Amino acid sequence: MKQQCDRVAGLDVHRDTVVACLRLGRGDDPELKRKKFSTTTAGVANLAAWMADFQVTRVVMESTGVYWKCVYYPLEGLFNELWLVNAGHVKNVPGRKTDIADAEWLADVAAHGMVRPSFVPPPPVRVLREITRYRKTQIVARAQEIQRLDKVLQDAGIKISSVASNVLGKGTRAMIEALIAGERDPAVLADMAKARMRAKIPALTEALVGRFAAHHGAVARAILDHIDFLDAAIAGLDGQVASRLGAFDSAVTLLETIPGVARRTAETIVAETGADMARFPTATQLCAWAGVAPANHESAGKRRPAGTRKGANWLRRSLIEAAKAASRTKDTYLAAQYRQIAARRGPNKATVAVAHSILFAAWHMLSNGETYNDLGRDYLTRRDTEAETCRLLSRLEALGHSVTISPAA
Repeated sequence: MKQQCDRVAGLDVHRDTVVACLRLGRGDDPELKRKKFSTTTAGVANLAAWMADFQVTRVVMESTGVYWKCVYYPLEGLFNELWLVNAGHVKNVPGRKTDIADAEWLADVAAHGMVRPSFVPPPPVRVLREITRYRKTQIVARAQEIQRLDKVLQDAGIKISSVASNVLGKGTRAMIEALIAGERDPAVLADMAKARMRAKIPALTEALVGRFAAHHGAVARAILDHIDFLDAAIAGLDGQVASRLGAFDSAVTLLETIPGVARRTAETIVAETGADMARFPTATQLCAWAGVAPANHESAGKRRPAGTRKGANWLRRSLIEAAKAASRTKDTYLAAQYRQIAARRGPNKATVAVAHSILFAAWHMLSNGETYNDLGRDYLTRRDTEAETCRLLSRLEALGHSVTISPAA
């Protein structure tokens, strides 16, 4: 394979050290220089100076956990090309696994262009990523605490979740607070129901008869306090994201017009993609990068099911949640698409298909600056009237009817 670059550095990054190998020159026997550095700020500065002394033009490293960041960020702007590559794309031949061998192999594959650099967003987008990802962990932690609260209630024989869809609604929260405070009369507790829950007071009265003891109250109190803390933390992170959106605020507003895409989801899409669609030549490539496009597996001319591609997990998770929300909307194309695919291939594949459609639309919207234009719930029928007619005729004939049709005047 033709060599692209003759001054390449391969960096094998670890938590405390980074092993560097310089590949200088062309041909089958280039000059190799190897050295180990610390990953502290001073150590990375020494690494940069050492590579600059040999006029390195291309630097490549693997994305090892979070350890690559303290090496990658200080090197930005110092070299013509700084590549972060997927560790799965640069696996070496087994049997010679050492840090120096890994660094040599990285330099070799980068010199010949046998690997592609990963997308690393600019600093403003990285800030948004850090905050939105941490906010997501807090939202997940809150959901887990609510599940723990329900487990405590179940252990006490309190069956609120069998009647109320939300264990922490205003009314149910008041009931739990009263249980913690010592109230045990189910009629009194059920009377705390609010709004539409008041129609379920007889069922609530029966569900609130249990064995709620002092230790249940102690655990429930701790859980509620933790949930309140998480609510405050999430609200604070919402404010941090809003204050740092800046020029991305218009993109977030644009994405919110897609059915199922709430503000937090729109912020996540912007934080994960950078809102710069020039980095993704087509919408199909963006969907593949996000992991909501089908993978290919072909051997000996035969294609086999391969599920979806591996991609950006944080973005994929938000898209799946948005797809589930979109599937419950009324009179929208996305809801119709979900129902049609779910009937044939199941809800999971339908959800991924809708997630693909959401991101596909987002690419076009961010590229052109246009708001979402819903195709309508009957688009799939209108798109191919003849095929839909044949499908309905076949269905009627399968039911034992003989049908003759003629076009309307």
